[in-house]
Amino acid sequence: MKTILKTGTVDIPDKVTVTIVSRMVTVTGPRGKVTKNLKHLPVEMVFKDEKTIKIDRWFTYGKQAACIRTACSHINNMILGVTIGFEYKMRFVYAHFPINCTITGKKDKVEIRNFLGEKVVRTVDCYEGVTVTRSTDIKDEIVLVGNDIENVSKTWCAAPPIFSTQLGCRTAGRRALPMRTRHPWLR
Repeated sequence: MKTILKTGTVDIPDKVTVTIVSRMVTVTGPRGKVTKNLKHLPVEMVFKDEKTIKIDRWFTYGKQAACIRTACSHINNMILGVTIGFEYKMRFVYAHFPINCTITGKKDKVEIRNFLGEKVVRTVDCYEGVTVTRSTDIKDEIVLVGNDIENVSKTWCAAPPIFSTQLGCRTAGRRALPMRTRHPWLR
């Protein structure tokens, strides 16, 4: 049975402004500005008042209604990003060969040297709006900071594939890797 109208709301805090133009949401706050395209979600976004956004979906049922909560979560994450920001931490752990990490460019590129004793320099490029700094109190730790949670997490996720080499995956053993992440050479 279809629900005629399903609604979700998002509250906007002080010092944050939100503009919505044809499901392109722009949030501006003390830390900067984040824009996200939500045109793929078939919802209606309107301002209920100055500090509340109402998100509607008409004639919905079942799992289709989940896109309302998705849109609310995206906007809440954008508000958190421009007020507080997002921070991911990554530590370099080694047993024998010390991994050297240098931050180059305008704090937007990380170069990794001496991974497993290799001479190859591996690089991780940061996404837009993400900066990398070296932790001051913990050795071999880098900190990724940004306003957009997607860009910060994508940058954080870009590093582990650089560390997975054929040698590293083979020595990990069959049981160490879950079924969905097994590589073709592990049969």
